[in-house]
Amino acid sequence: MTARIGVVTFPGSLDDRDTRRAIRLAGAEPVALWHKDKDLKQVDAVVLCGGFSYGDYLRAGAIARFSPVMEPLIEQAKAGLPVLGICNGFQILTEAHLLPGAMLGNDHLHFICRDQKLRVENAETSWTSDYRAGQEIHIPLKNMDGRYVADDRTLDMLEAEGRVAFRYVGFNPNGSLRDIAGITNEAGNVVGLMPHPEHAVEPLIGTGRTDGLPFFTSILKKLVNA
Repeated sequence: MTARIGVVTFPGSLDDRDTRRAIRLAGAEPVALWHKDKDLKQVDAVVLCGGFSYGDYLRAGAIARFSPVMEPLIEQAKAGLPVLGICNGFQILTEAHLLPGAMLGNDHLHFICRDQKLRVENAETSWTSDYRAGQEIHIPLKNMDGRYVADDRTLDMLEAEGRVAFRYVGFNPNGSLRDIAGITNEAGNVVGLMPHPEHAVEPLIGTGRTDGLPFFTSILKKLVNA
C-alpha cells in the first residue's frame, strides 16, 4: 500500500506544489490538504510547506497556527504522526508549540535566497534517517524571518538531547543562535528546518543536486517499515 503524505496549503503558501512533486518523486502519494480542512484525510504524515501564510501578518506563522487543520494536526503529532515543517512550516510549528523556540527576522533585515551548506546533526528522526550524522549537504534557502532563537536553557536542552537536526556550515545566513538550521521534537517525529529540501530533489533544478530527496525517502521508509 502506497504511503500517503499530506501537504497543507494556507493562504500565502507558495511551495505546496513543489513539495507534492518531491513526495511523488520519492515514491509516496501526495495528498493536498486545505487550511480549512478539519480532518487530515487519514494521511500517514504531513508536511507544512514554505511560503508566507496569511502574509506573515502579526508574526510569521502566528495566524496559521489557528487554522482549522492545525487542531487535528497538533493532536495527532503529539500522538506520533510524522510532521515536517519547512521554512514557514517551521515557523508554524514553533507557534503551535510542537517545537520549542521562535523564528525572528534575519539579523541583517533583508530577505535572503541562496544555496546553503548544512551539516546533518541528527540522522535518527523520521525525516532524516537516509542521511548520515555529520554529512554535509547543499539545500536552497530563502527567508525573511529565518533567525532561530531560544533561551539558553532551551538551547542547552536541545544540544544535550541531540535535538539539533541541522546546522549551518561556513556561513550563518540569518543570525540563528548556535547556527541552528533545524530541530526535532523529543520523539523525533516532528522536524522543522528553514532551508527548502523540496527544491533539491532533481539535478536540473535548485542546487543541481538531489540532497533534499532523502527527507522524503526517509519518511517513506519509516512508514513502510512501521
